[in-house]
Amino acid sequence: MSSEGLRTRLFDGLARMAGAVASPRRLQLLDLLAQGEKNVETLARQTGMTVGNASAHLARLRAASLVETRQDGPYVYYRLADDALIPFLRSLEELARRRLAEVERLVRESFEEPERLVPIGVDALRERMRAGDVTVIDVRPEDEYRAGHIPGALSVPLGELEERLERLPRDREVVAYCRGPWCVLSLEAVAALRRAGISGRRLDAGLPDWRVRGLPVETETSPRKEAVRS
Repeated sequence: MSSEGLRTRLFDGLARMAGAVASPRRLQLLDLLAQGEKNVETLARQTGMTVGNASAHLARLRAASLVETRQDGPYVYYRLADDALIPFLRSLEELARRRLAEVERLVRESFEEPERLVPIGVDALRERMRAGDVTVIDVRPEDEYRAGHIPGALSVPLGELEERLERLPRDREVVAYCRGPWCVLSLEAVAALRRAGISGRRLDAGLPDWRVRGLPVETETSPRKEAVRS
């Protein structure tokens, strides 16, 4: 094979993968699957798609070797084929922010308004956790928490936060995290904490970012929900 023929075939493979992710719906599915494996019904519900539409998008991702499946009775579960997809998605997000004015404006207005508290980074959070002066809450849905979470984090899905505010310690800062740097769940959680007079910040990363750094991740069958006052 000539060098030009080799290059053409290599770029064909790249184009096939790029085509598979060239859809906002498929990018959304990959973001969800970065949290852990899910069946089609769950993915359809969380994206607002029909099961048929979600299945069609997942088939396209599978054909490009970006997701894998396993069968469990009548259900088919999907997962990322490779955790290398997580830094790829983050790089795509950063490139979009640098090159697309609309994306940059949305990120700045939604995540960097002056009145918002500066988010905490992973390294700083780990130091705070070692010192024992912070409470970490995972505001994603429970199935994502069970699939993997920061060790010691409490499961507080955003929809349950308001009713459980009284049980959160008020003598330490609360750090909320969710799916990734652009996840609005942690933004809404911090806003609710501050309305209740609780010092709160968001983590500037999600569980997938924590995992690909090689940091420990816990999995559980029953989420820890109760925060203990100290």
